[in-house]
Amino acid sequence: MQDAAVTKDATVSALPFPIPANVHAERVVSVTHYTDRLFSFRITRPQSLRFRSGEFVMIGLPNAEKPIYRAYSVASPAWDDELEFYSIKVQDGPLTQHLQKIQPGDIVLLRPKPTGTLVLDALTPAKRVFMIATGTGIAPFASLIREPETYEKFEQVILTNTCRDAADLQYGNELAAMASEDPLIGEMAGGKLVYYATTTREETPNMGRITTLIENGKLFSDLGIPPLDPATDRVMLCGSMAMIKDVASLLEARGFTEGSNSAPAEFVLERAFVG
Repeated sequence: MQDAAVTKDATVSALPFPIPANVHAERVVSVTHYTDRLFSFRITRPQSLRFRSGEFVMIGLPNAEKPIYRAYSVASPAWDDELEFYSIKVQDGPLTQHLQKIQPGDIVLLRPKPTGTLVLDALTPAKRVFMIATGTGIAPFASLIREPETYEKFEQVILTNTCRDAADLQYGNELAAMASEDPLIGEMAGGKLVYYATTTREETPNMGRITTLIENGKLFSDLGIPPLDPATDRVMLCGSMAMIKDVASLLEARGFTEGSNSAPAEFVLERAFVG
């Protein structure tokens, strides 16, 4: 560990811009490119960083005197020694045009205050929880399905992942497959985690927008469970603004109330990425 710390210190000292005050400079451990639009990466975790699974942090790069920061959900669970993130590549994005080029050993900036509403504390107890994601919105749920508390609070954990093409589902597919093999939560996840992936453009066994599949009941008939009911179900939403708004409206029409850290209820969404 000492050698790694020395390497990071040397890398930081060689940067063209100083690290801003009260910001962690963390080293990239690994990078995985899934498609020309999607990648994930892992960085070292500051010993002082504490967060709840499902929260997000602000990250940036040391490539300017005043770095640009963006909100990124932590995809790794709170117990992990490293921090994992899952990102889209935007070719002209102020941050992602540079972030997508990072390599192991590079430095990523991390602000030290995690926050967010996609946490278990914002939901009241119930039988099952639906984690509904589109695109990179699966990131906070990647954290939560590897969190033991999720399986202690709910009898069934249903993760849905909707993307345009089959290749876009790779991160979620691998995540769900590995959950049952995980030494910490594998036994719990094996009996409780249900993964339901759909595409909206490329032909696959399951197709359709999640809003449509909720409205026409196909989601529930495919899974062999009753339709959404605030008495038994809790819902977490993260992804495109259109999906979040549409599903939130569907939930409210069914009697669900939006919850928060200070007032837990039947569903939550991450407003940091909406609008």
